[in-house]
Amino acid sequence: MNKPGTQSSSQAGTESTDSLTGGNLLELATRIKVWGRELGFQQLGITDTDLRSHEKLLKKWLKKGYHGSMEYMERHGTRRSRPAELVPGTVRVISARMDYLTAAAKPVTELMADPESALISRYALGRDYHKVLRNRLQKLAARIAQETGPFGYRAFTDSAPVLEKALAEKAGLGWIGKHSNLLNLKAGSWFFLGEIYTDLPLPVDIPAENHCGDCVRCLEACPTGAITGPYQVDARRCISYLTIELQDSIPEALRPLIGNRIFGCDDCQLVCPWNRFAKMSAEKDFLPRHGLDAATLVQLFSWSEAEFLQRTEGSAIRRTGYVNWLRNIAVALGNVDLQQAAEPRAVIDALNRRRHHASDRVREHVEWALRRHEKAAPGF
Repeated sequence: MNKPGTQSSSQAGTESTDSLTGGNLLELATRIKVWGRELGFQQLGITDTDLRSHEKLLKKWLKKGYHGSMEYMERHGTRRSRPAELVPGTVRVISARMDYLTAAAKPVTELMADPESALISRYALGRDYHKVLRNRLQKLAARIAQETGPFGYRAFTDSAPVLEKALAEKAGLGWIGKHSNLLNLKAGSWFFLGEIYTDLPLPVDIPAENHCGDCVRCLEACPTGAITGPYQVDARRCISYLTIELQDSIPEALRPLIGNRIFGCDDCQLVCPWNRFAKMSAEKDFLPRHGLDAATLVQLFSWSEAEFLQRTEGSAIRRTGYVNWLRNIAVALGNVDLQQAAEPRAVIDALNRRRHHASDRVREHVEWALRRHEKAAPGF
């Protein structure tokens, strides 16, 4: 995880905020939502810190080992489900969402139909969302401080042990769908979440209701069967985990199922009926960089480490690291159907150029890809 946002002293605001009454707090909450929208968030909500029901679900998930190698999920203990343990003095959480889907990116359907193209999760095509949202949350906190005086807070964007979807659900921003993503009636699921933990006793919003009904499209669409049941995701099978979090070899049985997805996976969102209401983002920070929405696997596989670092600067893709970047692309190249490929020789040549890479992990996945092609299309 990246470092969390900065914080003001929770003690510094005690004297300044003591004068806030119920009416003043209600008015402040209303104004906070207005300020948030002015800063580019599409919606804000406020919740208390009681996450007991979600804590039970988290413990069951961990007990099943569904977190895979993400041992930090256990190491954080109850700080994830008890906000006041993470940030002492926290009594409320301001939850915010920001749309990120951009019409400027090449359609996913075209990329999925062309196995020689590199498919990158839509959220990672532009600037690192951690930086974008955290900056806006800090500005929002500063605006609140102008009104209240110094107060205790800390801003987060997927950057600390926070149950962000549970908090967003309680804050009325949407409900947690069967694929474990947050869904909004009017905006689908193509958005980021961020939070401000605060000691301001603001009035809370009404939690969202679940509207998944009998739909199981996300379960049926998951390429690797990672959604083992409604609201149950086994990260060990999830392509997002395999291509981003996993710091080891990708299990061979799952490699053919990954297709041309080299960083993350959006399949469960693509089939969700609620995403017909998704809005396109106007944020320039989320526009595709370096042609990553339309690059080929061969092009990206040719990047040197220096090129990778330069072209992923300020991008969420940097998280995976260069070795795993090559690992992921090697798997995708191994999944190309050479009989249907426009440039089959280019695929084989690209793999051969990495056969003697310094990393055992890269060499292993390259050899797997070459063996796969030799078996499927002898002679190439």
